[in-house]
Amino acid sequence: MDIPLTVPDLADATELSCDVLVIGGGTAGTMAALTAAEHGANVLLLEKAHVRHSGALAMGMDGVNNAVVPGRAEPDDYVAEITRANDGLVDQSTVRQTATRGFGMVRRLESYGVKFEKDEHGEYAVRQVHRSGSYVLPMPEGKDVKKVLYRQLRRREMRERIRIENRVMPVRVLTHPEDGRAVGAAGFNTRTGEFVVVRAGAVILATGPCGRLGLPASGYLYGTYENPTNAGDGYAMAYHAGAALTGIECFQINPLIKDYNGPACAYVANPFGGYQVNRHGERFVESDYWSGQMMAEFAAELASDRAPVYLKLSHLPEETIGAVESILHTTERPTRGTFHEGRGHDYRTHDIEMHISEIGLCGGHSASGVRVDSHARTTVPRLYAAGDLASVPHNYMIGAFVFGDLAGEDASQYPAYEGELEHEQLAAAHELVYRPLRRPEGPPQPQVEYKLRRFVNDYVAPPKTGAKLSLAVEAFDRMSEEIAGMGARTAHELMRCAEVSFIRDCAEMAARASLARTESRWGLYHERLDHPERDDTSWLHHLDLRKSPSGTMVFTARPVEPYLVPVPEFAPPGGPERHLGEVELVPVATAGPREAAPAARPHAEAPAPVEVPAVAAPHPRLLRLLSLVEDSPDLDALGPYLEDHDPAVRAAAVTALGETAPTGTGPVLAARLRDDSPLVRAAASAALRELVEVLPAGPELGAGLRDALAVPDAAVRSAALEVLRALRLGDSGLYGGALADRTVEVRVQAVRALVSVDAVTELAGAAADPAREVRIAVARGLAAVRNPTPEPLGPLLDDPDPLVRGAALAALAGTGCPDRYATRAEAALGDPAWQVRSGAATALRAAPAAPAVPALAKALADANADVRKAAVLSLLVHRAEPEARTALAGASDDPDADVRAYAARAAL
Repeated sequence: MDIPLTVPDLADATELSCDVLVIGGGTAGTMAALTAAEHGANVLLLEKAHVRHSGALAMGMDGVNNAVVPGRAEPDDYVAEITRANDGLVDQSTVRQTATRGFGMVRRLESYGVKFEKDEHGEYAVRQVHRSGSYVLPMPEGKDVKKVLYRQLRRREMRERIRIENRVMPVRVLTHPEDGRAVGAAGFNTRTGEFVVVRAGAVILATGPCGRLGLPASGYLYGTYENPTNAGDGYAMAYHAGAALTGIECFQINPLIKDYNGPACAYVANPFGGYQVNRHGERFVESDYWSGQMMAEFAAELASDRAPVYLKLSHLPEETIGAVESILHTTERPTRGTFHEGRGHDYRTHDIEMHISEIGLCGGHSASGVRVDSHARTTVPRLYAAGDLASVPHNYMIGAFVFGDLAGEDASQYPAYEGELEHEQLAAAHELVYRPLRRPEGPPQPQVEYKLRRFVNDYVAPPKTGAKLSLAVEAFDRMSEEIAGMGARTAHELMRCAEVSFIRDCAEMAARASLARTESRWGLYHERLDHPERDDTSWLHHLDLRKSPSGTMVFTARPVEPYLVPVPEFAPPGGPERHLGEVELVPVATAGPREAAPAARPHAEAPAPVEVPAVAAPHPRLLRLLSLVEDSPDLDALGPYLEDHDPAVRAAAVTALGETAPTGTGPVLAARLRDDSPLVRAAASAALRELVEVLPAGPELGAGLRDALAVPDAAVRSAALEVLRALRLGDSGLYGGALADRTVEVRVQAVRALVSVDAVTELAGAAADPAREVRIAVARGLAAVRNPTPEPLGPLLDDPDPLVRGAALAALAGTGCPDRYATRAEAALGDPAWQVRSGAATALRAAPAAPAVPALAKALADANADVRKAAVLSLLVHRAEPEARTALAGASDDPDADVRAYAARAAL
């Protein structure tokens, strides 16, 4: 509970010491701490919340956007892709680190227990979402990634090296007065208010993006697209420590669900057949990569008479919509289903209206951040940055892990700093933290922050102009006094006040950097109405900013380093850096000359405090259990809770097993699948699915899972089959028996399990299953066995359900489509159902060119855009044929954006 505070004396500060100080316990920070500890460093991890639940990763993750898996993608192709997406302004050496080290990081995370989607044979199920490159790797249990990482931090060998201090918020990096190297940090405890000073050999900033910059359309301060706890802390700390920041004019802007602070998740929906359309149902996005140019197209469509814009799902069959819901309403955002339900919307009857998010700063999703090299080093010695804070364009989650790893390894070489800390720096940090306590009646943080971020929306958000940006700079300068005058009474309020100061710093950086780059680049991210053209001659340069010795913000135009991977569209000019100095503001005081300046406005009065209702205390045994989990208990310690008479306590104990995974966890969880309580069974099912990558596949676990196949709970039977398949603990006889299960979901899992053991005979026998979902799974499964042939698909090609026929035809692309099947596919191009026609066009991808190409050329006139898209993709396989190239050239003016874009690839 928050208690009133008094200003502590600077001399009473709590002092800590470490080799490596990691600030931020999210994605990059967790990995940095683990790696530094593995290299022998004593690590201190500071987190202003609690590491178990902190950072964007704790909000859930549906997949990896940039998995360069060998055999599915090439690192150089990915580097070129990111270079194009960022309009040529890339230090390719940093992007290449993610491209080359990302797969190793996937394997490392998997060894921790993070689950990535795999096919029935255990191969990574990488999806193609963009029109070039297959980089998206789904994460079925992505909501639990942070829990898995926390389990690693709490391993006994890591606890000897890593000290975690939760509820400690740094506000300034401390530097050596002579050489400027990082030597620690100063901050405070967000619960007790005590001042905390840290000496360190090296400092790693991993505080995430500035997600709380622009104001969401809802007006709710914390309703942001990004995690709202990410208020630009690291951007401000790096700036005041003297580090260079770069690309700050390149904003993050994303598509999201209208009136909901969550992504529309086209990355999730696209592999299932969803896509973005305007109100006429037309795909309109021409850009290939999720970039500022794509967002410019999105914004233009929203501003046209073709708006609104939707994520289209209503055309999908029930089983597909159910699969999409199972991801979007759990892993990505648990509140999403509730939001749609409150509006009376259902994906079966309503497409998802989309809109545009507020602006933010983020390296991981655009390019703005602290300048780093290929080892995560900033321009300040011994100061590192990793994750969304670092300027490594489109780095996403895997890039955050990679650069956290790089930072941890490099920083581990420096022993703890033992010298004196500069008193002036400590006093300035102390004043920043505690000044709101000296004026408790001052304006409260929510009021000041709302005003600040309204200015961001009014003057900084694209489209930008010099006049508006200059007004923004004046507003942010003026608000410095208001921010210094904010009032607070508790440690929590002090934290929020400090965050407002960080947001103001980021807002000023964004405005001044946008003023300095006198061109338009990155589509919507930096659209200057007064400089509408891209100027590669003058501005194919990074724009760096830093704090000068006099305290002003100065800029440098830095040449792009020579590319490691040539990209024909861009030719960096090289040459020396251009020192630009301070940016010049556009005169905006008056519309024409004025002799006297206007008077200043009076300060607004603070609103009355709001009462917060009391919260009931948790059950005592649950509190004891939660406390026990912090010490990584073994099975003996958890045993009494697993046998507790209260199902809620047993379920919590099962969840604790999933967090700590002591030796012997697998059989215990399998036994809990037979618990009397559905709450406990659900927890055990979830834990087994989450831990499947790290559980030893022993006979005791296998026996427990087989016993669970007799449990009346269908969800338990489904989970047992999934884990048996993943751990290779079953055979065709066991899985074939499950085809008689009364529940469709279980039979679908049985089909997947049969594919994993290449049981073609048993699979073919399921072609007569009464459920369409099972027959579709069989069709796809027959193409996924190791040596597929088309003959077993015969009954499914004659199935009465068009979706089954479509799936069977599409499966021919994987089994081979010899002449007699090609004839059937050609005939199916006239089927009334578009799904069948699409499947037929896909089948002809594997057919001989002579029958396939003429039939596919005719299919380019189909009324359905998805059929035409399937035809174009198949024609690309046959593009050695002159007739195929002619047909593809004719499709270059198709009304559908996807068809046009794929047809254009024939020329590559």
